[in-house]
Amino acid sequence: MEHTIKKKEGFQGQKLIVIPKQVINSKCVKNEMINALYITDIGYYPKARFHYMERPNGAEQHILIYCNDGKGQVFIRNKEYKMEADDFIIIPGGMPHSYTADVNDPWSIYWIHFKGMVSDKIVSNIRKKNGLKGFIRFKEKNIELFNEIYTQLEKGYSNDNLICANMCLAHFFSTFLFNDKYDASGKLSNKDAIDIAIDFLSEHTHSILSLEEIACEVNLSPSHFSYLFKKKTGFSPMEYFNHLKVQKACQYLLFTKLRIKEISQEVGIEDQYYFSRMFAKIMGLPPNEYREKKIR
Repeated sequence: MEHTIKKKEGFQGQKLIVIPKQVINSKCVKNEMINALYITDIGYYPKARFHYMERPNGAEQHILIYCNDGKGQVFIRNKEYKMEADDFIIIPGGMPHSYTADVNDPWSIYWIHFKGMVSDKIVSNIRKKNGLKGFIRFKEKNIELFNEIYTQLEKGYSNDNLICANMCLAHFFSTFLFNDKYDASGKLSNKDAIDIAIDFLSEHTHSILSLEEIACEVNLSPSHFSYLFKKKTGFSPMEYFNHLKVQKACQYLLFTKLRIKEISQEVGIEDQYYFSRMFAKIMGLPPNEYREKKIR
Protein backbone atom coordinates (compact mmCIF):
# COMPACT_ATOMS: atom_id res chain seq x y z
CA MET A 1 0.00 0.00 0.00
CA GLU A 2 2.93 2.34 -0.67
CA HIS A 3 1.05 4.87 -2.80
CA THR A 4 2.28 8.41 -3.25
CA ILE A 5 -1.38 9.42 -3.70
CA LYS A 6 -4.35 8.06 -1.78
CA LYS A 7 -7.89 8.85 -2.89
CA LYS A 8 -11.15 7.95 -1.18
CA GLU A 9 -13.13 9.18 -4.18
CA GLY A 10 -12.90 11.52 -7.15
CA PHE A 11 -12.55 9.15 -10.11
CA GLN A 12 -13.57 10.03 -13.64
CA GLY A 13 -17.01 8.57 -14.35
CA GLN A 14 -17.68 7.72 -10.72
CA LYS A 15 -21.18 7.40 -9.28
CA LEU A 16 -21.94 8.03 -5.63
CA ILE A 17 -25.06 8.48 -3.52
CA VAL A 18 -25.04 8.86 0.27
CA ILE A 19 -28.56 8.68 1.70
CA PRO A 20 -28.99 11.47 4.29
CA LYS A 21 -29.26 10.15 7.83
CA GLN A 22 -32.49 12.06 8.32
CA VAL A 23 -33.99 10.22 5.34
CA ILE A 24 -32.71 6.85 6.59
CA ASN A 25 -34.14 7.40 10.07
CA SER A 26 -37.50 8.75 8.94
CA LYS A 27 -38.15 6.77 5.75
CA CYS A 28 -36.14 3.54 5.97
CA VAL A 29 -35.84 2.57 9.63
CA LYS A 30 -39.51 3.37 10.26
CA ASN A 31 -40.86 1.83 7.05
CA GLU A 32 -41.95 -1.76 7.67
CA MET A 33 -41.71 -2.57 3.95
CA ILE A 34 -37.95 -1.93 3.79
CA ASN A 35 -36.54 -1.68 7.31
CA ALA A 36 -35.41 -5.29 7.12
CA LEU A 37 -32.83 -4.37 4.47
CA TYR A 38 -31.92 -0.94 3.15
CA ILE A 39 -29.08 0.99 1.52
CA THR A 40 -27.19 3.79 3.26
CA ASP A 41 -24.54 4.45 0.57
CA ILE A 42 -24.05 3.21 -2.99
CA GLY A 43 -21.51 3.87 -5.72
CA TYR A 44 -19.41 2.84 -8.69
CA TYR A 45 -15.73 3.73 -9.11
CA PRO A 46 -14.32 2.95 -12.59
CA LYS A 47 -10.57 2.47 -12.99
CA ALA A 48 -10.11 3.89 -9.50
CA ARG A 49 -6.38 4.62 -9.59
CA PHE A 50 -4.89 5.28 -6.14
CA HIS A 51 -8.19 4.38 -4.47
CA TYR A 52 -7.65 3.74 -0.78
CA MET A 53 -9.84 3.51 2.30
CA GLU A 54 -9.03 2.62 5.90
CA ARG A 55 -11.47 2.19 8.78
CA PRO A 56 -9.62 1.05 11.95
CA ASN A 57 -12.91 0.65 13.82
CA GLY A 58 -14.93 -0.69 10.92
CA ALA A 59 -18.03 0.86 9.38
CA GLU A 60 -21.45 1.34 10.93
CA GLN A 61 -22.94 -0.66 8.08
CA HIS A 62 -22.09 -3.88 6.25
CA ILE A 63 -20.27 -3.31 2.95
CA LEU A 64 -20.41 -5.25 -0.30
CA ILE A 65 -17.69 -4.58 -2.88
CA TYR A 66 -17.93 -6.17 -6.32
CA CYS A 67 -14.84 -5.92 -8.54
CA ASN A 68 -15.98 -5.70 -12.14
CA ASP A 69 -12.54 -5.13 -13.66
CA GLY A 70 -8.90 -4.72 -12.66
CA LYS A 71 -7.37 -5.69 -9.33
CA GLY A 72 -7.21 -4.59 -5.72
CA GLN A 73 -6.55 -5.74 -2.19
CA VAL A 74 -8.83 -5.83 0.82
CA PHE A 75 -7.52 -6.26 4.36
CA ILE A 76 -9.97 -7.39 7.02
CA ARG A 77 -8.51 -7.74 10.51
CA ASN A 78 -5.07 -7.84 8.87
CA LYS A 79 -5.98 -10.73 6.57
CA GLU A 80 -5.38 -9.94 2.90
CA TYR A 81 -7.88 -10.77 0.16
CA LYS A 82 -6.65 -10.27 -3.40
CA MET A 83 -9.44 -9.05 -5.66
CA GLU A 84 -9.73 -9.59 -9.40
CA ALA A 85 -12.48 -9.19 -12.01
CA ASP A 86 -15.76 -10.84 -10.92
CA ASP A 87 -14.69 -11.24 -7.28
CA PHE A 88 -16.84 -9.81 -4.52
CA ILE A 89 -16.25 -9.37 -0.82
CA ILE A 90 -18.43 -8.73 2.22
CA ILE A 91 -17.03 -6.55 5.01
CA PRO A 92 -19.19 -7.03 8.13
CA GLY A 93 -20.16 -3.93 10.08
CA GLY A 94 -17.79 -2.98 12.89
CA MET A 95 -14.90 -5.04 11.48
CA PRO A 96 -11.57 -3.17 11.06
CA HIS A 97 -10.55 -3.06 7.41
CA SER A 98 -8.81 -1.24 4.60
CA TYR A 99 -8.78 -1.63 0.85
CA THR A 100 -6.81 -0.31 -2.07
CA ALA A 101 -6.74 -0.48 -5.85
CA ASP A 102 -3.85 -2.20 -7.59
CA VAL A 103 -1.17 0.28 -8.72
CA ASN A 104 -0.73 -1.14 -12.22
CA ASP A 105 -4.25 -2.43 -12.91
CA PRO A 106 -6.65 -0.42 -10.69
CA TRP A 107 -10.01 -1.95 -10.04
CA SER A 108 -13.45 -0.84 -11.12
CA ILE A 109 -15.85 -1.53 -8.27
CA TYR A 110 -19.55 -1.45 -7.53
CA TRP A 111 -20.19 -1.04 -3.81
CA ILE A 112 -23.09 -0.81 -1.38
CA HIS A 113 -23.29 -0.03 2.33
CA PHE A 114 -26.39 -1.57 3.87
CA LYS A 115 -28.21 -2.12 7.15
CA GLY A 116 -31.51 -3.53 8.38
CA MET A 117 -32.98 -6.19 10.62
CA VAL A 118 -32.04 -9.07 8.28
CA SER A 119 -28.70 -7.63 7.12
CA ASP A 120 -26.73 -9.64 9.71
CA LYS A 121 -28.43 -12.82 8.51
CA ILE A 122 -27.67 -12.08 4.87
CA VAL A 123 -24.01 -11.47 5.69
CA SER A 124 -23.94 -14.67 7.76
CA ASN A 125 -25.43 -16.74 4.92
CA ILE A 126 -23.04 -15.33 2.33
CA ARG A 127 -20.09 -16.05 4.65
CA LYS A 128 -21.36 -19.55 5.30
CA LYS A 129 -21.53 -20.22 1.57
CA ASN A 130 -18.47 -18.41 0.26
CA GLY A 131 -16.47 -17.02 3.15
CA LEU A 132 -16.04 -13.25 3.04
CA LYS A 133 -14.85 -13.39 -0.57
CA GLY A 134 -16.76 -14.97 -3.46
CA PHE A 135 -16.89 -15.10 -7.25
CA ILE A 136 -19.73 -14.01 -9.56
CA ARG A 137 -20.53 -16.14 -12.59
CA PHE A 138 -23.37 -14.11 -14.08
CA LYS A 139 -22.26 -10.51 -13.66
CA GLU A 140 -24.61 -8.97 -16.23
CA LYS A 141 -27.58 -9.68 -13.97
CA ASN A 142 -25.82 -8.15 -10.96
CA ILE A 143 -24.85 -5.01 -12.85
CA GLU A 144 -28.34 -4.61 -14.29
CA LEU A 145 -29.88 -4.81 -10.81
CA PHE A 146 -27.28 -2.42 -9.39
CA ASN A 147 -28.04 0.14 -12.09
CA GLU A 148 -31.77 -0.22 -11.47
CA ILE A 149 -31.27 0.45 -7.76
CA TYR A 150 -28.97 3.39 -8.41
CA THR A 151 -31.32 4.96 -10.97
CA GLN A 152 -34.22 4.86 -8.51
CA LEU A 153 -32.19 6.54 -5.76
CA GLU A 154 -30.84 9.09 -8.22
CA LYS A 155 -34.41 10.34 -8.68
CA GLY A 156 -34.59 11.38 -5.04
CA TYR A 157 -35.88 10.07 -1.74
CA SER A 158 -39.63 9.83 -2.20
CA ASN A 159 -41.29 6.88 -0.48
CA ASP A 160 -41.87 5.22 -3.86
CA ASN A 161 -38.23 5.57 -4.95
CA LEU A 162 -36.87 4.29 -1.64
CA ILE A 163 -39.25 1.34 -1.53
CA CYS A 164 -38.54 0.37 -5.14
CA ALA A 165 -34.75 0.61 -4.74
CA ASN A 166 -34.60 -1.25 -1.46
CA MET A 167 -36.99 -4.00 -2.53
CA CYS A 168 -34.66 -4.54 -5.52
CA LEU A 169 -31.80 -4.82 -3.03
CA ALA A 170 -33.07 -8.16 -1.74
CA HIS A 171 -33.05 -9.52 -5.30
CA PHE A 172 -29.57 -8.09 -5.79
CA PHE A 173 -28.25 -9.99 -2.78
CA SER A 174 -29.93 -13.20 -3.94
CA THR A 175 -27.62 -13.13 -6.99
CA PHE A 176 -24.63 -13.26 -4.64
CA LEU A 177 -26.14 -15.90 -2.37
CA PHE A 178 -27.13 -18.21 -5.23
CA ASN A 179 -24.76 -17.26 -8.05
CA ASP A 180 -23.30 -20.78 -7.97
CA LYS A 181 -26.51 -21.98 -9.62
CA TYR A 182 -25.80 -20.01 -12.81
CA ASP A 183 -23.18 -20.10 -15.54
CA ALA A 184 -21.79 -17.06 -17.38
CA SER A 185 -24.82 -16.92 -19.68
CA GLY A 186 -27.27 -16.85 -16.78
CA LYS A 187 -28.50 -20.40 -17.26
CA LEU A 188 -28.91 -22.78 -14.35
CA SER A 189 -25.88 -24.97 -13.87
CA ASN A 190 -24.03 -26.97 -11.23
CA LYS A 191 -27.15 -28.77 -10.06
CA ASP A 192 -26.66 -31.09 -7.12
CA ALA A 193 -28.58 -34.30 -6.46
CA ILE A 194 -31.42 -32.48 -4.70
CA ASP A 195 -31.84 -29.98 -7.55
CA ILE A 196 -32.00 -32.88 -10.01
CA ALA A 197 -34.51 -34.69 -7.81
CA ILE A 198 -36.73 -31.60 -7.60
CA ASP A 199 -36.68 -31.29 -11.39
CA PHE A 200 -37.64 -34.96 -11.60
CA LEU A 201 -40.53 -34.47 -9.17
CA SER A 202 -41.74 -31.37 -11.02
CA GLU A 203 -41.89 -33.33 -14.26
CA HIS A 204 -43.80 -36.23 -12.66
CA THR A 205 -46.60 -34.62 -10.66
CA HIS A 206 -48.97 -36.88 -12.64
CA SER A 207 -47.20 -40.01 -11.34
CA ILE A 208 -47.16 -42.15 -8.25
CA LEU A 209 -43.56 -42.31 -7.03
CA SER A 210 -42.05 -43.99 -4.00
CA LEU A 211 -39.17 -42.62 -1.97
CA GLU A 212 -37.02 -45.46 -3.29
CA GLU A 213 -37.77 -44.53 -6.92
CA ILE A 214 -36.92 -40.88 -6.35
CA ALA A 215 -33.68 -41.71 -4.53
CA CYS A 216 -32.73 -44.16 -7.26
CA GLU A 217 -33.05 -41.37 -9.84
CA VAL A 218 -30.08 -39.59 -8.20
CA ASN A 219 -28.18 -42.75 -7.21
CA LEU A 220 -28.55 -42.30 -3.46
CA SER A 221 -29.86 -44.56 -0.74
CA PRO A 222 -33.37 -43.58 0.45
CA SER A 223 -32.15 -42.70 3.94
CA HIS A 224 -29.22 -40.55 2.81
CA PHE A 225 -31.34 -38.92 0.11
CA SER A 226 -34.07 -38.06 2.66
CA TYR A 227 -31.48 -36.55 4.99
CA LEU A 228 -29.94 -34.37 2.27
CA PHE A 229 -33.34 -33.38 0.87
CA LYS A 230 -34.75 -32.21 4.20
CA LYS A 231 -31.52 -30.42 5.09
CA LYS A 232 -31.71 -28.39 1.88
CA THR A 233 -35.47 -27.80 1.54
CA GLY A 234 -36.86 -28.13 5.06
CA PHE A 235 -39.30 -30.83 3.89
CA SER A 236 -39.19 -34.57 3.40
CA PRO A 237 -39.15 -35.67 -0.28
CA MET A 238 -42.74 -36.91 -0.14
CA GLU A 239 -44.00 -33.73 1.56
CA TYR A 240 -42.31 -31.69 -1.15
CA PHE A 241 -43.80 -33.91 -3.86
CA ASN A 242 -47.27 -33.44 -2.39
CA HIS A 243 -46.76 -29.67 -2.39
CA LEU A 244 -45.94 -29.82 -6.10
CA LYS A 245 -49.02 -31.95 -6.75
CA VAL A 246 -51.24 -29.50 -4.90
CA GLN A 247 -49.64 -26.58 -6.75
CA LYS A 248 -50.52 -28.29 -10.02
CA ALA A 249 -54.03 -29.06 -8.72
CA CYS A 250 -54.56 -25.36 -7.95
CA GLN A 251 -53.88 -24.58 -11.59
CA TYR A 252 -56.42 -27.17 -12.72
CA LEU A 253 -58.99 -25.76 -10.29
CA LEU A 254 -58.50 -22.20 -11.51
CA PHE A 255 -57.95 -22.70 -15.22
CA THR A 256 -60.06 -25.73 -16.13
CA LYS A 257 -63.52 -27.14 -15.51
CA LEU A 258 -62.21 -30.57 -14.56
CA ARG A 259 -64.05 -32.27 -11.72
CA ILE A 260 -62.25 -32.93 -8.43
CA LYS A 261 -62.00 -36.64 -9.26
CA GLU A 262 -60.41 -35.84 -12.62
CA ILE A 263 -57.96 -33.41 -11.08
CA SER A 264 -57.05 -35.99 -8.47
CA GLN A 265 -56.18 -38.44 -11.22
CA GLU A 266 -54.22 -35.77 -13.12
CA VAL A 267 -51.89 -35.41 -10.14
CA GLY A 268 -51.46 -39.15 -9.68
CA ILE A 269 -53.86 -39.73 -6.78
CA GLU A 270 -56.56 -42.32 -7.41
CA ASP A 271 -58.53 -41.70 -4.23
CA GLN A 272 -60.22 -38.33 -4.62
CA TYR A 273 -61.16 -38.22 -0.93
CA TYR A 274 -57.54 -38.69 0.09
CA PHE A 275 -56.62 -35.98 -2.43
CA SER A 276 -59.22 -33.59 -0.96
CA ARG A 277 -57.93 -34.17 2.58
CA MET A 278 -54.33 -33.61 1.48
CA PHE A 279 -55.30 -30.47 -0.45
CA ALA A 280 -57.19 -29.04 2.54
CA LYS A 281 -54.28 -29.76 4.88
CA ILE A 282 -51.82 -27.91 2.64
CA MET A 283 -54.00 -25.08 1.33
CA GLY A 284 -56.25 -24.58 4.37
CA LEU A 285 -59.55 -25.35 2.59
CA PRO A 286 -61.01 -28.12 0.39
CA PRO A 287 -60.61 -28.04 -3.43
CA ASN A 288 -64.22 -27.01 -4.12
CA GLU A 289 -64.06 -24.10 -1.70
CA TYR A 290 -60.69 -23.06 -3.10
CA ARG A 291 -62.13 -22.96 -6.63
CA GLU A 292 -65.22 -20.98 -5.55
CA LYS A 293 -63.25 -18.53 -3.44
CA LYS A 294 -60.74 -17.77 -6.21
CA ILE A 295 -63.40 -17.42 -8.90
CA ARG A 296 -65.09 -14.70 -6.89
